[in-house]
Amino acid sequence: MKDSLENAKEELKRIDHLIYVTLKYTRTVDVLASVVERMINAMEFAIDSLLKLAIEQKKADDVPDIPLLKAQKVKEVYTQKIFAENIDRYLMFRKLIRCHFGKKSEYRRHVTLSAIVDEKIVEINIDNITEMFHSMRKFIDSVSDLIKQND
Repeated sequence: MKDSLENAKEELKRIDHLIYVTLKYTRTVDVLASVVERMINAMEFAIDSLLKLAIEQKKADDVPDIPLLKAQKVKEVYTQKIFAENIDRYLMFRKLIRCHFGKKSEYRRHVTLSAIVDEKIVEINIDNITEMFHSMRKFIDSVSDLIKQND
């Protein structure tokens, strides 16, 4: 449980560097895609921590093997708004990274990764990926607080 949480925090450090250093200087869609992939990894580690905590607290019986089922299980067990929002974003990111995505304003300040996910156009740029990163950081801090309360 704590190992998964530490792995999530390590991914956050990598995401932080990608956003505030790499993306600042390269401004490419590939870097945005890399940030999304790292966010997916960090969320998976946080989800694993939450499920291990749920089993320890006897709120769940088992941990599913499939990432989609894991995410749904977390939404069932933990009903707080921050968990639901971040799990939904995680699921959207998983769909986004599998899509063919377009590039707009590459090498410029407003570099944008765009794709069609669930029949909606999703655009990821420097500003909204930074907001999502801060939201994810709060989510992982909440997971950390829950684990500390359980110790």
